[in-house]
Amino acid sequence: MSTDSYIHKVLPGTPDGPLLFVFHGTGGDENQLPSLGRDLVPGATIVSPRGDVSEFGAARFFRRTGEGVYDMDDLARAATKMADFVASHGATAKPSAVYGLGYSNGANILAATAFARPDLFDALVLMHPLIPFEPEIVGSFAGKRVLVTAGRRDPICPPDLTVRLDAYLRAAKADVTVEWHEGGHELRPNEIAAARTFLPAAPVEGATP
Repeated sequence: MSTDSYIHKVLPGTPDGPLLFVFHGTGGDENQLPSLGRDLVPGATIVSPRGDVSEFGAARFFRRTGEGVYDMDDLARAATKMADFVASHGATAKPSAVYGLGYSNGANILAATAFARPDLFDALVLMHPLIPFEPEIVGSFAGKRVLVTAGRRDPICPPDLTVRLDAYLRAAKADVTVEWHEGGHELRPNEIAAARTFLPAAPVEGATP
């Protein structure tokens, strides 16, 4: 395992506080989501990896052959590599909890990693995930806290697939919350508010109660 298997950014947090991994969308990088992570969980150490696949210059976490058509072999490779990356940072930091938040392609790699290693995360925030396959969960999702956010008019992540993912997770005994908005693939304020409520806030070092 290696903490440096991805180019990544780290924002230090409160010692012994939670560890929050944030995963960018297609075309983003390690700078896209750390500020959101800091806003949501102020005391967390934020780890933000950059996807190691280039799609016409746009960073992604795994290959695809078309919109919504995944290279499943490369997705398996990426999930294994990301699981090792997450586990390595967890072993080094020894945090109080480990959270994952991903948007779009970042939500997809987060979900795939959690399906392969449910033990790695205490809570997941999947923003506009697209899982066009039936997940194979290796281990138990029982009691795993998952927030899924989605747009009812999302042209990239169709609502019916969000509903299907919700059903998969509930069948696996996960504790699932779904937050919808009436728009498309963009992030909206109600999603951010839902994530802030969902992720347990950690104390900010030096803050007065």
